[in-house]
Amino acid sequence: MISTHPTEAGTPIQRANSLSGDVYDAIFAQLMTLKIPPGARITVDSLVKEFNVSQTPIREALGRLEGEGLVVKQHLIGFRAAPQITRRRFDELYEMRLLLEPHAARAAIAGLDPEKLALLGDAAGVMARREGKDDRARYSNFARQDAAFHDMILAFAGNELIRQTLTFQHTHFHIFRLMFHARVTEEALDEHEAILAAFAARDPDAAEKAMRVHIEHSRDRLIPAFD
Repeated sequence: MISTHPTEAGTPIQRANSLSGDVYDAIFAQLMTLKIPPGARITVDSLVKEFNVSQTPIREALGRLEGEGLVVKQHLIGFRAAPQITRRRFDELYEMRLLLEPHAARAAIAGLDPEKLALLGDAAGVMARREGKDDRARYSNFARQDAAFHDMILAFAGNELIRQTLTFQHTHFHIFRLMFHARVTEEALDEHEAILAAFAARDPDAAEKAMRVHIEHSRDRLIPAFD
């Protein structure tokens, strides 16, 4: 059974089998919603006080976030939130996504069966779109859902090199960290529904087009972050 333990700063950390996992979720949410802004120093002692836990789960969580490219560890300095991606890197990431992901959506059609389609439906986050009133929590949860949904499509497409390339860039997490806005979640969920509809119809042309539209709209939603 999971219980909630309120901390001194009012941030609840759920007590479960993996405390470091709960701490990871809490720090991840702060990074995604810009409570911890890009480039900001992350002090272990401050997080210990905020979450009312020992240093061990904090360091484990920060190590996991470092592996995902969201946290940078500097010798003799400590941890910092990864710097914000530049406009040039943003443009490069979306150029790469537009070259690879629409094709992957088309290719995934061939191997789809009811089980895989159900897995994609769960990963898309559409069914849970109105759960919870905390926009920050929903936003950080959707950042992971979106990454999982796109990764699953790449896996079903069958090209592991393309999948690994996009995973290595930590594309989704860096993109979601550009701007905290509920509109990003709601509009993306509508686009996920269109992709799922194309998959359900086993229509490769529609799947390719829906994915392209989704990525183009994602790009357009986030460009204002660089103004």
